[in-house]
Amino acid sequence: MSLKKSVVAAAILSVLATASLMAGAQTIRIANQGDALSLDPHSLNESLQLSVAANVYETLTGRNKDLSLAPLLATSWKQTSPNVWRFELRKGVQFHDGTPFTADDVVFSFARAKGDGSDMKATLSDIKEVRKVGDLAVEIETNGAFPILPDVISLTMIMSKKWCEENGAAKPVDKRKGIENTASFKANGTGPFRVRERQPDVRTVFTRNANYWGKIEGNAQEIIFTPIANPATRVAALVSGQVDVMEPVPVQDIARITASPNARVITGPELRTIFMGMDQKRDELLYSSVKGKNPFKDKRVRQAFFQAIDIVGIQKTVMRGASRPTALLVGPGVNGWSEQQDKRLPFDVDAAKKLLTDAGYPNGFEVTLNCPNDRYVNDGQICQSVASNLAKIGVKINLATETKGTYFPKILRRDTSFYLLGWTPTTYDAHNALSSLTACPDDKGTGQFNLGAYCNPKLDDLTKKIQSESDKGKRDAMIKEAFTIHMDDVGHLPLHQQSLAWGVSKKVELTQLADNFMYFKWMSIKP
Repeated sequence: MSLKKSVVAAAILSVLATASLMAGAQTIRIANQGDALSLDPHSLNESLQLSVAANVYETLTGRNKDLSLAPLLATSWKQTSPNVWRFELRKGVQFHDGTPFTADDVVFSFARAKGDGSDMKATLSDIKEVRKVGDLAVEIETNGAFPILPDVISLTMIMSKKWCEENGAAKPVDKRKGIENTASFKANGTGPFRVRERQPDVRTVFTRNANYWGKIEGNAQEIIFTPIANPATRVAALVSGQVDVMEPVPVQDIARITASPNARVITGPELRTIFMGMDQKRDELLYSSVKGKNPFKDKRVRQAFFQAIDIVGIQKTVMRGASRPTALLVGPGVNGWSEQQDKRLPFDVDAAKKLLTDAGYPNGFEVTLNCPNDRYVNDGQICQSVASNLAKIGVKINLATETKGTYFPKILRRDTSFYLLGWTPTTYDAHNALSSLTACPDDKGTGQFNLGAYCNPKLDDLTKKIQSESDKGKRDAMIKEAFTIHMDDVGHLPLHQQSLAWGVSKKVELTQLADNFMYFKWMSIKP
């Protein structure tokens, strides 16, 4: 470790030691490799961001510990017609500032989440109208039959209309444009925890909501959330007892933590798929040596990249076995995944070289690969390995890695030619991935995270039919057909599903979910 890194690590541990002395018996200290980029629940559709916000804000429908659908701010819901759902809202709920929760807040929040600057509008693009039908009832009308709507809205968080309007936060924080407002740094939800202190990239302190409408199972009274980018520092903080929970655990440190007297590692499969995307829309790539045309518009080039990536090598050397190579944009645990269909094209350098030659690039070309270095497990190392693999077919990768704080705004502006992304379907259904990642992008939110603008109208037509189909057999067959089209097109380059690894003090009990959400209400600590 360099002197500079050693000084930074020592400073972090010193701060943690001070916090440890101040923390009470029911304080849980959590460390993560990154921070939530904002407290605004509509500003970024990214799992850490949403996980943090979900402890403060709530949705109409939520999740149980087994990820089944649960009532939250809605107590019940039913379809009153093929295109209309009615939601009965919970009585006696208050926002943290004491303002009563009503249907007006739901109507406002859905409009806000669908508006300009929102990163959540992709899931709401087929909602035609949300209307108040009583102080504690709303109807949601969709453009067509939408049988999975209650699942789709399970991450649309409800904000106080009054608070947002009074605090200049009526519109979402737009991370693409660097726009911030009060909702960036302050929060006023209905959830089991409220924000007491917010220092971006330093620490955020949450305290238990004494007026929460529901039962809080855990005994945590205070949560101190600290971003620690350096993996070795994170591990040292856990092993020494200066933090109680940390994630992700570097795969190479699992054995060390497991052998320590005070901590353990909780592992499990994650629903997230890590993949790579390519700009397939521009006539000339922004960051490439090829001028006057776009090589990624040629399927042969995309397939050459796919077959040049040694995913088994990445699994063994970079992920230390803690990943599952995949050919699909969804994995086990997501409705619509098929083991039979999940077969990758073979790793074949010679075949990849021939494909490039046939496409007119016998000597390869240069292109920039954008990659985060603090968001997914070993993300920077994955991109380095891909760059090494592609060099063997003559492709020179100019690797641009950066912190997620600048990475996501950049790629969400589509200011990229080649990028790495991870995706967890928030509905636990393949439709979410198809609609968000593979659909032709439009101005309503469809294809919002299809950052390379891959487009196949036949797949789009299938995605719309999947959305409205209620017969499971027919629906699963359509999902399979949609993924077949995408695989035949080599629309993206799926890599793997990473495994979850949380480091946890032996004094702490918590619930690990396959979507990598960490709910404070289910966390307890022994004295």
